[in-house]
Amino acid sequence: MELYSGPLNVDEIVSRWHKEAAAQNCGAFITFVGIIRKENKIEALSFDIYEPILKKWFENWQQKAKAKGATVKMAHAVGDVPIGKSSYISAVISPKRRVALELIDEFVEDFKANAPIWKYDVIEGKRVYAKERSTPMNGAGILSRSGQ
Repeated sequence: MELYSGPLNVDEIVSRWHKEAAAQNCGAFITFVGIIRKENKIEALSFDIYEPILKKWFENWQQKAKAKGATVKMAHAVGDVPIGKSSYISAVISPKRRVALELIDEFVEDFKANAPIWKYDVIEGKRVYAKERSTPMNGAGILSRSGQ
């Protein structure tokens, strides 16, 4: 799990992970790159992350992937990421194509639903909390599932 301040350097991260896949003699290296798109009046998105919970979530995924002979990778931005830049990259490295294809889909969807990420729209230079795109968590104040 890699966290970066601001937009991700996609070329550097993906290249480094690709070299790792090649060094492991794996037959599949599948990536997903999230790009901030223009919507409404958004100038950028901004992210806060609760690292201890994200680390635990990611460690669980590492164990799940390892049980299938694969490895999961993830990088995410903290802070502001402008339109057209990347905030999230994930990858699966596996000896087998089918395992990698299945795991990348499950991993990205679970990340979207359960990772402790607080998202903000940046509009006219101000961060506006994007509740509908943030992860609700039991007992976590404004992100509490019980408060919905």
